[in-house]
Amino acid sequence: MPDPQIPPVPWTPTNFLALPPEQSSLDSAAAVLIPVPIDNTTSFRPGARHGSAAIIAASAALEDYDLELDIDVAELGIYTSPPLEPHVGDPYQMVERVRAAVSHYATQGSGKLTGVIGGDHSASIGSAFAHLDQRPDLSVLYIDAHADLRDAYQGTAWGHGSGARRIAERCPISLVGVRTLALEERQYIDHHHIPTAFWPPHDQSDLDNIISGLRSEVYVSIDLDVLDPAEMPAVGTPEPGGLRWLELTGFLQRVCQDRRVVGFDVCELAPDLGLPAHSYTAAKLVYKLIAYSLALGPR
Repeated sequence: MPDPQIPPVPWTPTNFLALPPEQSSLDSAAAVLIPVPIDNTTSFRPGARHGSAAIIAASAALEDYDLELDIDVAELGIYTSPPLEPHVGDPYQMVERVRAAVSHYATQGSGKLTGVIGGDHSASIGSAFAHLDQRPDLSVLYIDAHADLRDAYQGTAWGHGSGARRIAERCPISLVGVRTLALEERQYIDHHHIPTAFWPPHDQSDLDNIISGLRSEVYVSIDLDVLDPAEMPAVGTPEPGGLRWLELTGFLQRVCQDRRVVGFDVCELAPDLGLPAHSYTAAKLVYKLIAYSLALGPR
């Protein structure tokens, strides 16, 4: 029913993909996106707090129809929540805030695909914890140029350098794309036998082994710095020698075909450090991950 307070002229919605109400209402949506505009634990180049807004703005230019999958992604239904207010005083309090927000939506109905768009990668901790609260047999696929396995970094155990460590303490985690790490992190991987596909991989079996080791339900966490800076320079901590677009999306497609992806995050876009095209690329990745998760594999 039309809102009597809005004049009857065309308006552009400010949600992901700029969807009309019939494709973006919470009741009918199969996916939920939660913007988390934080970067208070960023250690090199700030700006990720603007990432979620840039992703949503860029998404309005995406075509709803996906040529690869031959589906209209908008028809899946995507609800975009208001941006989560940051808690800048204590990273742990922000983790708990993200956890509460994600839990609210992930438990709706039979369980909606719930994704976080950041923000720095500390947002992954609360989001993964929320899914683990509901699905204790979950495994986490952590795709990042960095291991994020420090016990603490720059005075906090809840920042972007410790996300994978906090998650690994609660459930099985697999790392993909790592190409730089501290000695402490390498020792943690070796001691705890963390499945890790360093980049570049030795051969295709590295990625095959990662997928085969995942449990039936998976949470996917993506730091955009896993992409090569030639394709994605707009991140807080760029690292040379990363994945290309088709390598990342091809791998995600395989994961979604073989496992049920129940939640995700895409983090670390710092739009002012790149061009508008890089915000568009980040939005396209969110779009692809939603499409793969909902259209492929078991639901």
